Amino acid sequence: MFYTYILYSTKHNRFYIGHCEDISVRLHRYNNRMVPSTKPYVPWLLAYYEEYVSRAEASNREFEIKKKKSRRYIEYLVNGGGTGRHVPI
Repeated sequence: MFYTYILYSTKHNRFYIGHCEDISVRLHRYNNRMVPSTKPYVPWLLAYYEEYVSRAEASNREFEIKKKKSRRYIEYLVNGGGTGRHVPI
């Protein structure tokens, strides 16, 4: 399985959207400051994710979410409005 996910930085009130094959490994990398672009915003919490059969589907969905350029849409997904799994923060 592949995943499109939304992370949330409580410290900076910031969201991050990405895709990967293993969410727990990816979240570990973020929170251990192994990803240069996101390390200033640690800690990250998993707020939302969607499952896909292929990496291409997950990547396309990530792009679709980012293309909207809308915090309101991201908050809609995170608050249970999407078809994925909402993870309470």
